[in-house]
Amino acid sequence: MHLRRVLERQAGVVSLTQAMACGLSPDVPQRRAAVGEWTRLHPAVYLVGGHRLTDAARIWGAQLWAGDRAVVSGEAAAWCHGMLLRAPAIVEITVPRNRHPRASTGIRVRRRDLGPADVAVVGGLPLTGRALTVLETAATLCEGSVFLDRALQKHVRFEELVDCFDRNRGARGWRAVRLLLDAAADGAESAAERLLIGLLTSAEVGGWTLGLRVGPWTVDLAFPRARIAIEVDGWAWHQDVERFRADRRKQNALVTAGWIPLRFTWHDLHNRPAAVLREIQAALSAAA
Repeated sequence: MHLRRVLERQAGVVSLTQAMACGLSPDVPQRRAAVGEWTRLHPAVYLVGGHRLTDAARIWGAQLWAGDRAVVSGEAAAWCHGMLLRAPAIVEITVPRNRHPRASTGIRVRRRDLGPADVAVVGGLPLTGRALTVLETAATLCEGSVFLDRALQKHVRFEELVDCFDRNRGARGWRAVRLLLDAAADGAESAAERLLIGLLTSAEVGGWTLGLRVGPWTVDLAFPRARIAIEVDGWAWHQDVERFRADRRKQNALVTAGWIPLRFTWHDLHNRPAAVLREIQAALSAAA
């Protein structure tokens, strides 16, 4: 092993074992850390001088600390796969059930055995595979459905998620994952419409009509007197390019005809119903 190449691959982080394999004596990392040339991130894991403590360095440090057969999982894995814009403050690491590593700052350990189909290597870093990463991250994020929808558009196929779900039945958070998969399966447009109707009914907001015709178009839900047209979308991964274009042409036509269009997704209605209701009520007040 060549130390420079190891550091280039691992964002400036090296384990004691790797440093020794590169020809350094066991006491060199400790001595360099003692004088401030290297930074000890975790027991037997160091950030070499001249390298910044980036998100990538934190994640590499956590994996190296956990040792062989440890993989980065959860939101940290999602960030490494390019599915999240920001890395989490706490790095989750999955280790085999027979491993019991002691806790270390900034690391959360999950003990379970993963099969080869649920492990990937990206840039030399062991991670949970894309499908498992998507399911587990969707189960923990506040707007997990939005994350799952985006992942289905860019990173995984629905069939891959179903297969992964079946392989890992009984895993932590799987009940929430099942609910998300059920919602994603059919696009949930009708479910979104039902959520909107229930929201308006419970808030005693009246004056609306379902399926109102406006020229050649049909508005999902409209307030005719206020000329407010509400369009309800399901999951974006179900939409094709032509549907997307048609929706935009419809919206432009409504604006030209003097209507105020509001657009909400299943995710809006499921994750933040109070905000949706406030937006509708504000539009109605402005139009009064």
